[in-house]
Amino acid sequence: MLKLHHLLPVRLTSLMAASIGLTINFSQMEMAVARSQPSPPPTPPAPENLNPSDNRLDLPTKPEQVQVEQIQPITLQQALDLAQRNNRQLQNAILTRDRSRAAVREATAAEYPTLGLQSSLTRTDSASSELSRRSQSGQLSQFGLTSDRSSATTSFDNTLELNYDVFTSGRRSANIRAAREQLRFDELEVERLSRQTRLDVSDAYYNLQQADAQVEIAEAAVREADRSVRDAQLLEQAGLGTKFDILQAQVQLAQANQDLTNARSQQRIARRQLVQLLSLANTVEVAAADPIQPLGTWSLPLEQSIVLAFSNRAELQQQLARRNISEQQRRIALAAVRPQVSVFANYELLDVLDDNLGFADGLSIGARLRWDFFDGGAARSRARQEEINRSIAETDFADSRDRIRFQVEQAYFNLNSSQQNIQTATAAVQQAEESLRLARLRFNEGVGTQTDVINEQTALTRARVNRLQAILDYNRAFSALQRAVSNSQP
Repeated sequence: MLKLHHLLPVRLTSLMAASIGLTINFSQMEMAVARSQPSPPPTPPAPENLNPSDNRLDLPTKPEQVQVEQIQPITLQQALDLAQRNNRQLQNAILTRDRSRAAVREATAAEYPTLGLQSSLTRTDSASSELSRRSQSGQLSQFGLTSDRSSATTSFDNTLELNYDVFTSGRRSANIRAAREQLRFDELEVERLSRQTRLDVSDAYYNLQQADAQVEIAEAAVREADRSVRDAQLLEQAGLGTKFDILQAQVQLAQANQDLTNARSQQRIARRQLVQLLSLANTVEVAAADPIQPLGTWSLPLEQSIVLAFSNRAELQQQLARRNISEQQRRIALAAVRPQVSVFANYELLDVLDDNLGFADGLSIGARLRWDFFDGGAARSRARQEEINRSIAETDFADSRDRIRFQVEQAYFNLNSSQQNIQTATAAVQQAEESLRLARLRFNEGVGTQTDVINEQTALTRARVNRLQAILDYNRAFSALQRAVSNSQP
């Protein structure tokens, strides 16, 4: 029997190199790195040309203004830094926090008296003054006298007023506390959005890594399928194969090319998704620069992780802040039907410019009591609404607590299962590579079939995808667990 290797002199090493054909940097199960691995060197900052325009109202009107000019590889840490600086939702949360700080300053201003000045310059020429002037002129004419004095008068009046609310039935202090609790809520919202943005960016980065690796796997599958077509054609030429074997290999190649096209499309989508999250410039696109490898190990047991999440999560503190705001709003509502006491002092300076008598001044000091003790029940109705809002916040607190616990448990279980899957998938890849090597060897020796080679190629591709998925699922679960307990992201 004629041996095929006489016709196809292919070395075993080249067969193995062609069958692997991947440049993905998978780690060899280096799982114990969280505490023993030294800190990585500091990551250089992302290039400045990735940042968007300072003009937030900029709207491109020409195709070249949105045309991608470069693809910039970035690390995960660089992506996280860009998100903290550029993410639109986070920027809005920061602006809302700053607005609440100004609201606190506005509320605390009520603790101080108000001081105001009112000035008026008035020229008066009334009808009664004109009649009085005519009457006086008539009386003087009886004695042969005349008067040239006009009935118009000009006055310059200045009033300096000092007011202070001495007693407000708790309205002023409640306003201040409500403003401070709102500021606390908005500060917690910045913290929550910052951590959520980090998780979203991490997931998007892992999706991009997966898309990149899927392209590489698909390219390797195309190379394998193309090699199978060539081998089948050579076998058919040597009289050891059939046209059916060639058609099978060509179908496998067509399927591999289609998978490669879809993988490249998903890669572009993943890149644009990350660009959108990072709010980058219109003309740039990013690629993943980090190798695909497990992040580390989680050293805390499940129960301790849950308790840590309860003490750290901003969402729980936000519900408490909402409850406190509702309590202060209730006090403000009730203060509307309770006494309000204020004191005042007025100093007046008046000058009638037409009498040549100079300035005259006056001082008044007093106190005011205002008590709208009946308003048809409106104040108590508003207070009741705030009591209900307080109960809603308490219910939301309990719901958030249960949801946070589930998030921790879900991420913890996913982390453990993904860790086991990495070990299983790594062994499966090694076995699939060896099976493909033997299938090719048997096929080249004439004792195997083309179908065996195609099946082993498919099994190897599936094993590589499974290992890739297991590692990225592990990283996603690790990041989700860090987010669930409000720990720092990697």
